Amino acid sequence: MKLGSKLKRLRLARGYTQEELADRCDLSRSFISQLESDKVSPSVETLERILRVLGTDLKHFFSDEQKKIIFKKDERVPVYDLPKGVNIEILMDAVEDKELDAKIVELEPGAQTEQEGYHDGDEFGYVIEGSVDIYIDGKRYRANEGDCFYYSGDCIHYMRNPGKEKAKILWIQTI
Repeated sequence: MKLGSKLKRLRLARGYTQEELADRCDLSRSFISQLESDKVSPSVETLERILRVLGTDLKHFFSDEQKKIIFKKDERVPVYDLPKGVNIEILMDAVEDKELDAKIVELEPGAQTEQEGYHDGDEFGYVIEGSVDIYIDGKRYRANEGDCFYYSGDCIHYMRNPGKEKAKILWIQTI
C-alpha cells in the first residue's frame, strides 16, 4: 500500500475531510490532496504531525505486523475482587490502541456490579441470558434476554440481577 492511500484511509476512518485534516495539521488542503495521491512526499516532521491528528504514530503507521483478529475463549482474562455473585471476563486482552473494552458479565440471582461513577465513553450491553436491572442516576431500567442497552458513561450506573436465574451479558465500553 502506498503512503498516500494509507493516509487517506486513516483520514476517512476518522471522518475528516481533506480540509479538516489540513486545518488540524496547519497545512493546505491541496497539500493533503497531493499527499494522498502520492504526488508529494512529506517531511518526517510533517508526517508525524499528520499521524498525531489521525491518532497514530510512525511506528504503528509503518508496522507490517498483522493485528490479532480472533480471540479464543481460553484466552479470556478473569477480573478479580468483584462483589459476590459477579463474574467478569475480559474478552480481548493485550490489544494496543483499542477503543473498546468487551466483557462477558455473569450475575447470580440478586448479585450486582459495583456502582461506577462518571467516566468518558459509552456503554453497550446485550443480555444473553436472564434479565438485568440497569440503574442510571438512580432510575431503574429492565433489560430481558435478547434486549440490549446503551448509555453514556457520564452518569452513576450499575447492574443488578433481579431474577431467580443467572444473567449473562455481553458488555462493551468505549474507552
